[in-house]
Amino acid sequence: MTARGDLDDLGVEEALALVNEGNGNRTGGQGDGPNPARPPVPAPAGEGVYDVDADSGSPGANPGAAPASAPERPRATSWPQARAIAERAARQVPRAASSPVSVPLEAALGLVLAAPLAALTDLPSFDTSAMDGWAVAGPGPWDVREAGVLAGHAQPEPLTDGDAVRIATGARIPHDTTSVLRSEHGRTDDNGRLHATRDMSHGQDIRPRGQECRSGDQLLPTGTFVTPAVLGLAAAAGYDTLAAIPRPRAEVLVLGDELLTEGLPHDGLIRDALGPMLPPWLRSLGADVIAVRRLGDDAEALYEALKNSPAEIVVTTGGTAAGPVDHVHPTLRRLDAELLVHGVQVRPGHPMLLARLKENQHLVGLPGNPLAAVSGLLTLAEPLLRTLAGRAAPEPYTLPLRDEVHGHPYDTRLVPVVLRDDRAVPLHYNGPAMLRGIAAAEALAVVPPGGARAGQELELLDLPWAAATEAGVCFT
Repeated sequence: MTARGDLDDLGVEEALALVNEGNGNRTGGQGDGPNPARPPVPAPAGEGVYDVDADSGSPGANPGAAPASAPERPRATSWPQARAIAERAARQVPRAASSPVSVPLEAALGLVLAAPLAALTDLPSFDTSAMDGWAVAGPGPWDVREAGVLAGHAQPEPLTDGDAVRIATGARIPHDTTSVLRSEHGRTDDNGRLHATRDMSHGQDIRPRGQECRSGDQLLPTGTFVTPAVLGLAAAAGYDTLAAIPRPRAEVLVLGDELLTEGLPHDGLIRDALGPMLPPWLRSLGADVIAVRRLGDDAEALYEALKNSPAEIVVTTGGTAAGPVDHVHPTLRRLDAELLVHGVQVRPGHPMLLARLKENQHLVGLPGNPLAAVSGLLTLAEPLLRTLAGRAAPEPYTLPLRDEVHGHPYDTRLVPVVLRDDRAVPLHYNGPAMLRGIAAAEALAVVPPGGARAGQELELLDLPWAAATEAGVCFT
């Protein structure tokens, strides 16, 4: 059987794109990767800045040196280090930029608690019946009162020994009740007296006040991710709003004159896949996507968009290489941005970048190829957004591969997989320009340089919708 990650499966063009990701960073090209015939220089230990000569405006210019035909490319960062740099960049944002906000319960799903959740009341706040049946006092048989006790009503009349009263689940327990007799465990005789058909214990099926918590008890700590269950607990504990860390605002700038927003590709134009894909993916990573803008290949429009963006995270697509219409790097130099990551030793997605535009604003530059853009999302945007949103890092985990996967000679490779029988199954259609594999995937396998053999344990990066993936649509 052919290994799922074989270069042969990709075809000549995709195989070449995988090993050496081309020179044009458009949606059909992967960017200016290093020569695969020699290893890249190890990544520097820290972040970098654009070193721009005042006259030439070129990075790395050295006064007095002989003019070069092209500026030397900065050294690419290793994949683990790039993720660490992105997380550290988020931690360096001033706390005032993400001050906690008070959010109504209905708007808090997916946020992170900025303060502990402490009970505002006892739960339950009064003794309640855990079952439909009868509240009884003393030993039976019992005389049953005519009026029953329903949930939501005021305190009922106390019981005396030998008395019983019909009671609904959640209703307040009358004073001096001994226990609750379930409907299915009681019968009435010809005289209307109630008898138990099973032995009973004192306090049976009564939820005493404060059984779950007392007022002031801490229910959840700061940093808890708000799930539907957390919302339910908060409501039960008396909350109308929650103190939460706000979602970082994100703006998506789609670059490229060749992109269509509707219809079939024609006349050298192709459909924009990233415009529809990136906003929901960014939301799943914790962002509030405030805008998606299509700028084409317009350097001045890109400059104005970055200069005036109100977002904490700006995500661009394409334009991160050194082609004639790749305007991202020149625009960042023009804005005096601090370049934190310039290229990552990962395939696909090598020409991704991370830059600090302002103290509380960053740019994630994604390659234009779809799967390469996904690689950039999980490499740079995920740790950046997760940290800004206050979310905890996922626990790393590994699974063995079912099949061999070829790797890049020197770079990490991210390969779409599905999870079957506690094994990761690599998928076909995993070239830089392809989405068919990732659309069926549940995770990405982190393949080390040189590849991985069948049975080898690899780190996996889960996808947000993994639980919804259907086994019948995987491309293995």
